[in-house]
Order: sequence, then structure tokens, then C-alpha cells
Amino acid sequence: MRSPLTVPRKHSGRRPAASAQGQKGQVRIIGGERRGHRLHFVDHGGDLRPSSDRMRETLFNWLQFEIPGLRVLDLFAGSGALGAEALSRGACEAVLVEKQRERSADLRRQLTPLFEGRLTVQCADALSWLPTQRQPFDLVFIDPPYDLGLVSPTCEALEAHGLLADGAIIYVESRRKGEVPAVPANWQLTKEKSSGDIHARLYRRQSESG
Repeated sequence: MRSPLTVPRKHSGRRPAASAQGQKGQVRIIGGERRGHRLHFVDHGGDLRPSSDRMRETLFNWLQFEIPGLRVLDLFAGSGALGAEALSRGACEAVLVEKQRERSADLRRQLTPLFEGRLTVQCADALSWLPTQRQPFDLVFIDPPYDLGLVSPTCEALEAHGLLADGAIIYVESRRKGEVPAVPANWQLTKEKSSGDIHARLYRRQSESG
């Protein structure tokens, strides 16, 4: 007996389980006191794009011995890989800002036991949160979702609200083929590198007196 004909479903390009529950993944801390520790995440929104091990290794090779004692801000924190890496390498404090509630809860759950007393996770929109702050940062990571035009407004807000210490270091990650982000005139480009679709830039803020 011939089996009933089954009409194939139209492929949507997305697995139902992943869309309902989020795509699971993990990133590894690659240096410092928590080297080798894996951070697990669920991509609830479908736009999470953690920096690769290779790009993070390049970034922290650039920073070398500058991290110990710095106050760090990780905007658009996502998986938390950049902020966690800085804490693992000796940053005195890190503030991670993540808009999605599920992600910010994941960050608190996983990172607080590792860096208790040195970590703050804020569930907030970065551009709305920045004007509420008063204390400047020494190192800032800006790695927002691509193609939303967030890089330049974020850079402007950091400068406009006095949230960068003199000599602060700012890391900006963007799409390689996109427009070069507009940054304040007193940010000096010190390093840059492309890898795949990613272009990374490292800036140092010059004091107003020169």
C-alpha cells in the first residue's frame, strides 16, 4: 500500500526550536585569572554576534598591560565577552549595559560569581543610559548590532556627557564594508584591523589641553 502523499512545508530559513527558544552558544575567556572559563548564552533576539576569539586576542594584545586598575564600560554587552575579558585581566570595575532583559539576566547569573564586587550589569538602552551617568571610564567597548547607525551617536554621547577620562581608550567594532564611524575630533586612531566582515578600531582620547 502506498503511503499517503505528504506535501512538504515551505522552508522558512529558520528552525522552529531556535526561534522559540533562542540559539545557544558559548564564548571562552582567553586570558587572565579566568582564562579558559566558558560563558554560555542564548540568542533570544537573533542578532547576537560575539567578537571572535581571534579578534578579542588581537584587541587585548593591543591593550597589553594597560588594563589593570581601569574602570571599564562594555556597551551593547551581548555575550559579555569583552567586559569579562577585561575583568579577567585585572580591570578594577566593569559596567555592562545590555538592552535585552534575558541577556542581562544571563550576564548577572554567570559573571557575578566570577567577578563579585567588580561587576555591574545594567538592563538599559545604551543611548538612554549614558546621559544618566556622571563618573568617567578609562576603557570603553562599543560593539553594537550592525547597520543600525549606533556607533557615531554613542561616541558623541560619551564625549558630550563627560564619560571619558583623559587618555581613555575606546574600542569600536563595525562592519568592514560600512561607512567609517564619525568620532570626536580629539579621539586619535592608534590601531585598526580587519578580519572577515569585521573592522576593529582602537582610539585614545586626547585631553582638551592637548
